[in-house]
Amino acid sequence: MLKKIPIATFLAVLTFTGLGLSTSTAFSQNLESYLKGDMKNVTLLENPRELPKISFKDGDGNTRSLGEFEGQVLLVNFWATWCAPCREEMPSLDNLQRELGSDDFSVLAIGQDLQGIEKTKKFLKALKVEHLDAYNDKTVKSGRAFGVFGLPATLIIDRNGNEVGRLVGPAEWDSDEAIELLKAVIDQ
Repeated sequence: MLKKIPIATFLAVLTFTGLGLSTSTAFSQNLESYLKGDMKNVTLLENPRELPKISFKDGDGNTRSLGEFEGQVLLVNFWATWCAPCREEMPSLDNLQRELGSDDFSVLAIGQDLQGIEKTKKFLKALKVEHLDAYNDKTVKSGRAFGVFGLPATLIIDRNGNEVGRLVGPAEWDSDEAIELLKAVIDQ
């Protein structure tokens, strides 16, 4: 027997998991032509969504927030050391940061490991990640605040601090298609 669920719950799941239909606004319309290759699975938001206030630890154990990166386009990736697709994706995120990292753009890979920042740092070192800073939120509140229910999950944040797109699942973030998409967001 099928269980009935309220339509609001269904729509919330679609929205927060990135499974909702992408509809066009001027912003998303300008980016739709870049949705090819791995980027075809990116869900562009009809209306950019204001970011929740989150905090996480950096490699020195200091508390950080997304507000510190104001004015930059961000690729915020939620991942964990136990997540096999996250492990496969991490080198491409590192390459992307090497390629595009600047005052205009940063990759923030925020680990969701309950063991904390030391586990994250060891993991990144073992993978020979050289261009990403170590960040972790052992409370996993940051991922939950963004409606992340599966890892990896990656959000594209515009210069105004709004989420404009997301991809649930792994991608080759250093691919030509990804770099073209992100350059288009940077240039908007």
